[in-house]
Amino acid sequence: MANTFRVIDYDIVYLSYDEPNAEQNYADLCAKVPWAKRVHGVEGSDAAHKACAELSETDRFITVDGDNRIRNDFLQQTMNFDEQTDLNDKVISWTAKNNINGLMYGNGGLKCWPKQYVLDMRTHENAPEDNIHAQVDFCWNTQYIQMNGTFSDIYNNATPQQAWRAGFREGCKMALDRGMRVSVEDFNKNHWKNLHRLYIWLMVGADVEYGRWAIYGAREGLYKTMCTDWDFVNVRDFTYLNEYWNEKGELVEEDIECYSQDLGDLLTEELELPIAVNPLDANQSKFFKTVYQNPARDNSKQFLDREQ
Repeated sequence: MANTFRVIDYDIVYLSYDEPNAEQNYADLCAKVPWAKRVHGVEGSDAAHKACAELSETDRFITVDGDNRIRNDFLQQTMNFDEQTDLNDKVISWTAKNNINGLMYGNGGLKCWPKQYVLDMRTHENAPEDNIHAQVDFCWNTQYIQMNGTFSDIYNNATPQQAWRAGFREGCKMALDRGMRVSVEDFNKNHWKNLHRLYIWLMVGADVEYGRWAIYGAREGLYKTMCTDWDFVNVRDFTYLNEYWNEKGELVEEDIECYSQDLGDLLTEELELPIAVNPLDANQSKFFKTVYQNPARDNSKQFLDREQ
């Protein structure tokens, strides 16, 4: 006997904070899911997801991030799990396609959360100090059922700040191992999928508006995490990141290109990264996204501690 899971049976909650395209994306969701609920502007990732759980009237709920747009066929999805499978503490996850660099993995994708599990969890700003794995991400303390289907698109390049912040956060988090900063030697032994995706964040995106800002952000986030004593836990704090961005003042594209090149010099020297000092240009980025094949998620184990 199979345990049938239908997307349409669960509450869908739009979770936004300060995304410049949030209202546009929410209108798109409401046109497809008129019954969608919304949580907006809650400080802290743990608190925001708890607000979604409290709003949900079903025992599980699906989150759509503020920079995300679902595809029409998502609502038709039905999955069958073995009746022996315990889903009470498992998060079902779908990949999303990132508009900047074409990557498709767990970052920013649609998630179906068990309501009670979310109410009970303690992550990010609510994580115990002695649980270093839960300080900046859900993934190290959460078990995911990783689906290979891609049913949404991420648009996190509506403004220079949004693109920079998206890149900065991934440049930081993808350098960590189980949420911890590691030595340069151990950094280069991280999971190959994460390293490859990090390299792409550092190189690809000049063909879309403000894509160069995302590349600069990824390079800066990686550099501060791996090459300085910066407290990387700050990456979870959007108020901190917004203030940090504002301190930069007015930046133009020529500044971004110069800063990215300087960071490329530092990263290739200090971390021995196999990237070019200069990111791919617009034509090169477009070509890369045309031919690059995102790796399938590993379903050899049904539950994985780290989203790939």
